[in-house]
Amino acid sequence: MTDQASPLSGCTVSEAKIIDYLLNQSHLAGGPKAQFFLSSGFSPAQWREMAAALAEHPDRNPIAETIRSAYGTKYVVRCDLQTPDARNPCIVTVWMKDGDAPPKLVTAYPE
Repeated sequence: MTDQASPLSGCTVSEAKIIDYLLNQSHLAGGPKAQFFLSSGFSPAQWREMAAALAEHPDRNPIAETIRSAYGTKYVVRCDLQTPDARNPCIVTVWMKDGDAPPKLVTAYPE
C-alpha cells in the first residue's frame, strides 16, 4: 500500500458555485439540481455545509473516470454524499484540476 496523495486532495468549492448554481432554483441548468439538494436538507444560508460535504465527496468515494484535456484533468466521482437529512444519496461530482492548482468543483448532480 502506498501513501501517494489523491489527485483530488485539497478540493475547493466556491460560494458562488453553491449559491448561484447548485442551490439556485431559478438557474436554467442548476434549477433541477437545486430542488434535489434543497430536498436533501442543504440551504443557501448554510452554503458552507454543502461546500464541505462536496469537498469531502472525493475522499469518501473512488474516482470513477479521469479525462485529460487542454484545460486540465477532469475527474468524475460517484456515490454517497453526506447530507443534512442523513439519506446520503448517490451523486456525481465533477472536478477540474489544472497543474498545481487545487481541484475545483465543476458540477454535482444526482446519479
